[in-house]
Amino acid sequence: MQPLFLASLVSLWLLSLPSFVANAQLVSGPGHSAVIPWWKIGNSLHVGNVGNDSAALSDPDLDVSEWYSIGSKATLMAAYLENGARSFETELFRDENMKAYHEHLRPAFQEPWYYRSKFTLNINNRFGAYYYQLKTHGISSRADIYLNGALIADKNVQAGAYTGLTYNITSKARNGTNILLVRVYPTDYNRDFALGFVDWNPPPADNGTGIWRDVELKQTGSLSFAGPPRVNTKPYFDGDAAIVDVKVEVVNLGVQSVRGEVVCFVYDHKGKEQWAVKEGVSLAGHGTRKVVLGFLLRKPAYWYPKQWGLQPLYSTSCNVTTDLHLSDTTPKVRFGIRTVTSSLNPFNDTTFFINGEPFQVLGAGYTSDIFLRFDEEKVRAQFQYVLDMGLNTVRLEGKQEHDRLYELADDMGIMIMAGWECCDKWEGWSYNNEGSGEKWKDPDYAIANASMRHEAELMQHHPSILAFLIGSDFWPDDRATRMYVDALKSLDWDVPIIASASQRGFPALLGNGGMKMDGPYDWVPPNYWYTDQLGAAFGFGSELGTGAGTPELSSLKRFISSPYLDVLWKNLTVGLYHMSTNVSSFHTRTIYNNALSARFGPPRSLEDYLLKAQMMDYEATRAQFEAYAAKWSAERPATGLIYWMLNSAWPSLHWALFDYYLHPAGAYFGVKTGSRSQHVAYDYLSRSVYLINRSLAALGPCTVDMELLDLNGTVIGNAHTTTTQLSPNNSTRLFEINGIEKLKDVALLKLVLKNQAKVLSRNVYLLTPKLDTLDFKNSTWYHTPVTSYANFTALDTLPQVDLTAKAMVTNIQGLETTAKIRLQNKSVSPAVFIRLNLVFFNELVRLFSGEYEETTVEVAPVHWSDNYVTLWPGESLELETRFTYHGHYTFIRVHIDGWNVPKQRISIDMRGGKGSWIGGQMD
Repeated sequence: MQPLFLASLVSLWLLSLPSFVANAQLVSGPGHSAVIPWWKIGNSLHVGNVGNDSAALSDPDLDVSEWYSIGSKATLMAAYLENGARSFETELFRDENMKAYHEHLRPAFQEPWYYRSKFTLNINNRFGAYYYQLKTHGISSRADIYLNGALIADKNVQAGAYTGLTYNITSKARNGTNILLVRVYPTDYNRDFALGFVDWNPPPADNGTGIWRDVELKQTGSLSFAGPPRVNTKPYFDGDAAIVDVKVEVVNLGVQSVRGEVVCFVYDHKGKEQWAVKEGVSLAGHGTRKVVLGFLLRKPAYWYPKQWGLQPLYSTSCNVTTDLHLSDTTPKVRFGIRTVTSSLNPFNDTTFFINGEPFQVLGAGYTSDIFLRFDEEKVRAQFQYVLDMGLNTVRLEGKQEHDRLYELADDMGIMIMAGWECCDKWEGWSYNNEGSGEKWKDPDYAIANASMRHEAELMQHHPSILAFLIGSDFWPDDRATRMYVDALKSLDWDVPIIASASQRGFPALLGNGGMKMDGPYDWVPPNYWYTDQLGAAFGFGSELGTGAGTPELSSLKRFISSPYLDVLWKNLTVGLYHMSTNVSSFHTRTIYNNALSARFGPPRSLEDYLLKAQMMDYEATRAQFEAYAAKWSAERPATGLIYWMLNSAWPSLHWALFDYYLHPAGAYFGVKTGSRSQHVAYDYLSRSVYLINRSLAALGPCTVDMELLDLNGTVIGNAHTTTTQLSPNNSTRLFEINGIEKLKDVALLKLVLKNQAKVLSRNVYLLTPKLDTLDFKNSTWYHTPVTSYANFTALDTLPQVDLTAKAMVTNIQGLETTAKIRLQNKSVSPAVFIRLNLVFFNELVRLFSGEYEETTVEVAPVHWSDNYVTLWPGESLELETRFTYHGHYTFIRVHIDGWNVPKQRISIDMRGGKGSWIGGQMD
């Protein structure tokens, strides 16, 4: 990208700035708080003639019309995109454009920038003494804060991206117009406590600098709450009741002693007020007191993760009064009646328990957007994908988010494993010779303490919180460990505190963290997961995966142009910008591509490469999650895994279970199959079949059907049916499949689990007589080599099948539409790896050239009951899809193809609502 083009883009940015009028009163009385609603942003080198004069910059009449405008929060790069350049985002991510873009803009981000906001206060003594407080929640990574030209805090106090502090600004506030000025300093991941990306993707040009969480203004009387209520719950009388403690910190902001009363109102899970508990308080000048208000809740509605039950949420808010006048209020916070504990088993593996039940963690690692933008609807869609895949946990490794993320997790029943990140300043310990972060000095402990206290305050009441990992790759030193633990305990933390995500060491105060970080992070074959080494299915794998996550072509075209797409399949060892950075072990797809070419044959085209990649991804993720689920009840149980990763910060070629544009592909459906609540799975190593029940309900009498098929469509041996049942939250080995080693080439194994007539799980595997051979002796921290590969090239001999497809809309509720797709294989050969893709399109429109063109758009997010399926000869299968339909398009089209399935498409007319079955047509 040329600098001249960038300069033109900046000009467009300036011309498109919205205007703001600041004449509304932000807070209007004691107990009232408000978010600073908007900011103007300017580079310290380009703010006119005032330079860095805070008084001049705080002049209400200062002309800031050419400064950039944002809402309540945005990093510098997010602000850039928000101000007229959002349409440029597609070009920014395309090919290697971001390199030139960063080189051009990075110098500007090496200087301080100003965030400036103008607001009105109506200061009077109508309520007696008044006080104004400013509350920060996230500024990366250091800032000077001024109100009306007076310094409130400098960069040594407001330091750390997670540091949330409350400042008494009463003496600096003015009646009428006020100017809040924040000077942010450039962020350095190795020097500052920030939100870094290590080698996952190129760092943003600004390194995340700026106000990335809201800043609040609050008015109170002399008694003020120091934060939101904290809630602890525990069962009582064998669970027929629960003890609930609501805890608040009350501060006297004045110099005189004050008496008052704290009242906390508690609402049941239906929103009805049920209790009001109160206590008198007396505080000396500038004194602080912790108030604990407890009560007994009879017949509580317990909160469970989604797969285990419901998510009833109670809520509480508190007031404090003096002389019958309101002095302050807290926000209403929600909480759930639940307990979370953990313990180490004899193998030093951590097992979590929720409401007393052993809880196997099946989750994935979350990342924030590359520019730290928080899009609630996108996060909600990602969490819906988490549940659709059958996962129950999301790990935030140094990517703690906004409070709304935790609220969504509470609502949806997803557990959150939070913690600090690896590899940079956060792990600058004297014994860490791998990370790049500067070693900690005395001031750093204060910053980390403030960060821990703020995040604990933010998370404490959320029932979705599973644990906090105070270390990732390395454990904190003893001083930091004591500080972190004290901070968490002082905020009434009641879920496990884990020393680190690895077994490299641990502090004496906390002991062994009980988690392993032995890889892999790149491709390994399915049989890897059933071994007894490294990351295989035993213990708790805190981050591990198969390097899967290849986007489908429709998404690839959004960020990679044709010449670069050719490189993807023609040059299988080249470094790729959309993998990891060029200093990373994951800059190329060499390991993955070597396996793909050896197992399925060298790619013949881009489409051929992507189909084989989806098959590789599906097989790899399914095996990983099936193995951990199958070994849940083993002698050394598989107590949990966090797949690396759930999502991506920008358009990426790997390490995500769905792509940046929310399009699910092979890796997604492999996880969805392997993580079913009731499931039957194949162990590649022992050739055994496992029955899995992840629910808390007993799996009553059921049958498991097994059938083995060759590529000619001939059944091998005898079909096998087993009648069985399984207790809750358990897994068991059923039987061994004999004769696999006698296969001539590729065979297909189908396992079907039924409860009465209902199919709970249907699963098809590609099997070969020889497994991939693993070389564990030469393993690295991220990969175990393969010395010989399984051979699936016989799949190329499969004839094309006659697959018929019909579709019908079955339900419309508001904007949500549900449709069924009925597939039938009319051939004598199996139809292998059938993939379905949903597209909106309008009828042909005539162009000026006289030609016709369709308007189409990929549907995402979209939920399928199953996908990338394989059908036996003559077999029929009905799939369901659910999606949001806004009415902008006339038809839904389902595109269908597969390994030996000719392309076809089905069109469903949406104009008539629910309709009849409509057949497909060949492309």
